[in-house]
Amino acid sequence: MPHSSNSLMPRLLGSGLAAAGLAAALAACGSSGSSGASPGSGGSAAPPTSSSAAGSHAAAPTAAPGDIPDSTIYVPYQSASGHLVIKVPEGWSRTTTATSTTFTSSLNSIGVAWMPMTVAPTVGSVRATAVPALKASTSAFQLQSVQPLKLSGGPAVEVIYLVNSAPNPVTGRRYRLVVERFELYSHGRGAVLSLSSAVGADNVDPWRIVSQSFRWR
Repeated sequence: MPHSSNSLMPRLLGSGLAAAGLAAALAACGSSGSSGASPGSGGSAAPPTSSSAAGSHAAAPTAAPGDIPDSTIYVPYQSASGHLVIKVPEGWSRTTTATSTTFTSSLNSIGVAWMPMTVAPTVGSVRATAVPALKASTSAFQLQSVQPLKLSGGPAVEVIYLVNSAPNPVTGRRYRLVVERFELYSHGRGAVLSLSSAVGADNVDPWRIVSQSFRWR
């Protein structure tokens, strides 16, 4: 993970981006699509929160960590339509749409969405458009930071925020998540990479591997 976000990880499935089309693309990351590989042995699920904290606007209590094991093997995932490649943990379940792919294991999630983009995102444009879109489309949104940074795959704008998870389909309970979101641009193409895990999970190293593996193709 970029050093700027390491201090926030111990203390988020996002949507939206720097324009209406980008917001829709990221929202698609969490939508249903064709399923891929079976779930792997990623971080363990956090214990459920109480139902009284499961409201859509009240922040859910902090969940226990769901660390991604150090023994995890990372394999390349390439999107022909997105013209990009990233490394993801082997064996995680996969959901694909025309403009996004999401990999999940327990409360951990990696989402990547792609779309046409005319100009590169900036801290100002992200604060003006993406942040309000995220606040409007997520539960108990709490912004942590917005800052520029350099990934191996190019310059990006990083947004870190807290949200409540979607309700558990069986219990209806929610979990508090921390999301690290990266907005990237190259030659008329945009991408959003979102890394989500339970608050308290120590996934600094796994998220660094994934974010630094991003490449345009």
